[in-house]
Amino acid sequence: MTAPSKGHESARKRGKTIGGATVADPNMPAMALHLREQGLSLRDVAAKLVITTGKKKGQHPSPATVMRMLRDHDEQTGEAIPST
Repeated sequence: MTAPSKGHESARKRGKTIGGATVADPNMPAMALHLREQGLSLRDVAAKLVITTGKKKGQHPSPATVMRMLRDHDEQTGEAIPST
C-alpha cells in the first residue's frame, strides 16, 4: 500500500473520513457464505444481497465487496477459497 497523500492527511486533520461507507451488516457475510456454498458466482451472490442501512440502503453490494467479505472471512477462519 502507498503512503497517504498530504491531501488525505489534511482531510483527516479536519475530521473528514477517507474511503467509502461500510455497506455490510452483521448478517451479510453469513448470507454470502450460504449463497457461495450453493455454487453461485460472485455476481449472483451480490445480486441477491441487499444493503440494509446507510446511504446505499436497498441497493446491492458490488461483487468486489462480496469478494472482500468472503476473503476476510476465509482468512479469519483459515478456510480455503474454492475456485469457481
